[in-house]
Amino acid sequence: MALLKYEVVNLYRKRAKHYDFTANLYYLIGFREQVYRRRAVTELNLKSGDTVVEIGCGTGINFPMLQEAVGPGGKISGIDLTDAMLDQARRRTQKNSWSNVDLVLSDAAEYRFLDGIDGVISTFAITLCPEFGIVIQNGCNALKPAKRWVILDFKMPFGWLSHFAPFAVFITRPFGVTADIAARRPWESIKKYLQNTSLIEFYIGFVYIATGERGEEGC
Repeated sequence: MALLKYEVVNLYRKRAKHYDFTANLYYLIGFREQVYRRRAVTELNLKSGDTVVEIGCGTGINFPMLQEAVGPGGKISGIDLTDAMLDQARRRTQKNSWSNVDLVLSDAAEYRFLDGIDGVISTFAITLCPEFGIVIQNGCNALKPAKRWVILDFKMPFGWLSHFAPFAVFITRPFGVTADIAARRPWESIKKYLQNTSLIEFYIGFVYIATGERGEEGC
């Protein structure tokens, strides 16, 4: 059964302090998290001075890569449901003296995007939100034309690889992933609301990057 939102908050409050370390442990089983994250940021196609919103920014693991993309003249808005995770993101921001990062404590489904942004990204987060379709639509409406929405997340593999699904759920359970959550399909909302979409799979189909662009006529 999928976790309720208060359960997600409680889980990530407990994991916040050591989140970065425990996430890196997956390298021991060939899971190249940082490689996938960097690819997702690259898919945003950001430029210096751009504004990007990260849904479920967590401890700010992606901030260094996003900083490289938008530069000091750009802006990063990090949105997260859990106060303890944002505390870690704030420490990272202060340690690096990033003055262009805005952190917002909010349920993703209730967050009000500012109009005219240049990118929206979510990595290993939006699947935890049952209203992911609303979040994707709202983000699309806020994007400038031809700007991108990118999701990096877990999923159930297709075909015969689906037999390995119990293993995937088992290894991701510490981060709140259940079979119900893994069965969600946010990439279908990317296809519904955006144009020029793509779906790239990694880790024999257990991980994907979905990308879409806002059309000239909106979402």
